[in-house]
Amino acid sequence: MVIEMFDSLMEFLRQPWPWYVGGPLIGLFVPALLLLTNRAFGISSSLQHIVAACFPRSLQRKPASVPDYFRYDWRGTGAWNLFFIVGIIVGGFIAGVLFAGPDMEIAASTRADLVQLGIRDFSGLLPADIYSLDGLFSVRGALLLGVGGFLVGFGARYADGCTSGHGVFGMANLQLSSLVVVIGFFIGGFFMTHLVLPWILKL
Repeated sequence: MVIEMFDSLMEFLRQPWPWYVGGPLIGLFVPALLLLTNRAFGISSSLQHIVAACFPRSLQRKPASVPDYFRYDWRGTGAWNLFFIVGIIVGGFIAGVLFAGPDMEIAASTRADLVQLGIRDFSGLLPADIYSLDGLFSVRGALLLGVGGFLVGFGARYADGCTSGHGVFGMANLQLSSLVVVIGFFIGGFFMTHLVLPWILKL
């Protein structure tokens, strides 16, 4: 009986959750975090906490050694955020290994678009033409993962928040600055997808 219930639960968890379940759960997490812990939801600030944690205390005491941006009590401010990031990684691994359904694959329409851009290997969820060691050390791999990753990180910190900080937390709090940033995210996303990405993939 217990085994059958466990199998039924696992089968349920392996099914894709519809937007009207996943969306409200993400949205409810924001006020819960704010009301219970008085903390703002965001991901990109974790990088700032990690860098601040890497500076030894001996350097933290010397004004010229550490920039003011990293001179703060990261243990009291961002330690919980680092645990949250670890939870995302562990949770993603569990979801991808234990709860992965047999029918997980790239949508046919997306596959057709990628074929037109020169992507041929669809053996996994991530095209191996780009997301592999060979792809990483190619020109387009360096542009997409290296330069693109830097721009995403720089842009998120320059905007004082990423898609989760502005798009989920800031928008839920009706912050005008978050609305402006999210609009910028969408404009930049469309620009990169339809103009820059096709050019890079043809390199």
